[in-house]
Amino acid sequence: MDIYEETTLFYQSVKAKKRVIGKSLFGRNIYAIKLGDGAPVGIAQYAMHGREYITAKLAFAHYYFGLQKGSCWLIPLANPDGALLSQTGIKSAPKSERAFLREINKGDNFSLWKANGRGVDLNVNFDADWGKGEKNVFYPSSENYVGEHAFSELETQALQKFTEEIEPDYTVSFHTKGEEIYWGYDNSTHTCPRHFAIGKAISEETGYRLLIAKGSAGGYKDWCVLKYGIPAYTIEVGSDSLKHPLGDDALDGIIKKCKRIVYKISECI
Repeated sequence: MDIYEETTLFYQSVKAKKRVIGKSLFGRNIYAIKLGDGAPVGIAQYAMHGREYITAKLAFAHYYFGLQKGSCWLIPLANPDGALLSQTGIKSAPKSERAFLREINKGDNFSLWKANGRGVDLNVNFDADWGKGEKNVFYPSSENYVGEHAFSELETQALQKFTEEIEPDYTVSFHTKGEEIYWGYDNSTHTCPRHFAIGKAISEETGYRLLIAKGSAGGYKDWCVLKYGIPAYTIEVGSDSLKHPLGDDALDGIIKKCKRIVYKISECI
């Protein structure tokens, strides 16, 4: 069973408020599931980078672990097309797109693919100093392509609209790997002590290092900090000694360290 099928079955099985917040380029659903009720309200999104699809299964664990207070919308698979390209290869893409994808990927091995189905890296496609990141590229690629403009992609548009509707009190984005927590935004004035204190609590819970990403721009976390001034975190789960894409053999270790993260933020917010 592939990760999209697993996520769909999970979505169908849970007894919670839930909705489809948008569609991917190739027509797959982007699911959101509400954990808890009331304020504060958070958004936790997972697997925005294709090869990091293991984090969708962390979302399942967070659902079952629960919250200390308030509510949080879980978006387990923010980039379903990219996840399937990494996990199952070119057969997951429409036949009309395969030649294009092979060309920009320089072959048939898509295991390290991070982008969506159009070769856009979704985590540099948000309106936060868009196109000014140190590693940005300006042509379709398996990673780091910023897109034609901020929010050019269906997947980022879905998350933008949902975030603007929910107006969250905090957001957290799960990526792999490195066991690091990125807080605030280097180009923002919203790096306040409260945001740091919550990040410190997550660091103490997980043992992960707390950092500010230098030279990064256009990420979901960055946009949330700039637009809303809220605590927003990017968490790189899994040891750096592991190889992309992380497999199920890494999952127990990730869940052991990270199962309380959303719970902890809700407690501290």
